[in-house]
Amino acid sequence: MEAKTKTIESFKTHAKDTGSADVQIALLTERINHLTGHLQGNNKDHSSRRGLLMMVSQRRRLLDYLHNTDLTRYQTVTKKLKLRK
Repeated sequence: MEAKTKTIESFKTHAKDTGSADVQIALLTERINHLTGHLQGNNKDHSSRRGLLMMVSQRRRLLDYLHNTDLTRYQTVTKKLKLRK
């Protein structure tokens, strides 16, 4: 819970922001990284693999939305999360 709060604090755009695209992308990235580590040790966990793929596609859609609406926010989010090289 503390990690989630810290992530929201670092990516929010205004004081009461908990659901902007920036925050959602950061939270999904955190969950994706955690689940990737789980799946490396549990190869046959296909239901978690499906959930991981759904989270990756949701993050991709949010990144596309952010890229189309506000390019500077897109660039800062991808740089902070190290998603693009």
